Amino acid sequence: MRLVDTKNLKLEEFVGDNVPKYAILSHTWDSEELSFSDTSNLDEAMRKSGFAKFESSCAKVYKLGLEWLWIDTCCIDRSSSAELSEAINSMHRWYQASEVCLA
Repeated sequence: MRLVDTKNLKLEEFVGDNVPKYAILSHTWDSEELSFSDTSNLDEAMRKSGFAKFESSCAKVYKLGLEWLWIDTCCIDRSSSAELSEAINSMHRWYQASEVCLA
């Protein structure tokens, strides 16, 4: 599971029981949502209209006292069919395990 670090806006991968407490974002998709590949170049990502949602969600989560955030559009590499399938099958568990769900 990948999570966004709400302090530096970078992704980090966690495996097994090492997943920290996190918030999760439930949202509708816009045409310019940030994707997994966008998160590797934040200077480019800032040009997309979806960056505002990404940044404000991170700020809200940080104010709640949590360091980590899961956003489907950013944390799933949709270019990998195996990863996408695993994420779809894990999503219910990820929502259930989150500390809070932002909508």
